[in-house]
Amino acid sequence: MRGLVSHRALSAVLGVLGLVAMFVLITVTPARAGENIFVEVTPNPAQAGTRVNIRASCDNANNRQAEVNSDAFGRVMLRPDNGFLTGAVTIPGNKQAGDFPVDLRCSNGNTASTVLTVLNMAQPSKGPATGGGGTAGGRGVGSLLLVGGLVAVAVVAGVGARRKTGPRV
Repeated sequence: MRGLVSHRALSAVLGVLGLVAMFVLITVTPARAGENIFVEVTPNPAQAGTRVNIRASCDNANNRQAEVNSDAFGRVMLRPDNGFLTGAVTIPGNKQAGDFPVDLRCSNGNTASTVLTVLNMAQPSKGPATGGGGTAGGRGVGSLLLVGGLVAVAVVAGVGARRKTGPRV
């Protein structure tokens, strides 16, 4: 029974990780306004209070600063860095969860935007749905395992005590 529970838990965790990986791969792709004009934020999604990196391209104006604005973190100036424009900012820890546009305004007038998903799990409403653990209410698998373990210990202790006294004649 324990192997079945462990297998189910492992399958559930791997399934969730697969979904998260797929979501990250879909959302990390840069939003492109033109051939070489884009803005991207990583990590995305990001927890409130997390520092995020911004990378952008303004086509032929990557040697000049550009401005990024978002309700998620305010205004950030991006600076030239190895052919791109880069910057970093911390999302306020009290920022509400949601999807926030991130708008790039280049010095040459070009613009691009993407969306940053902010998560805020500072005050979870309930614990994670992890199944019927030993601390779960009711008579779940944890209670059965505990009772079964106690019975097994009692049986082993009884057999051990009987062998110490020797065989009866």
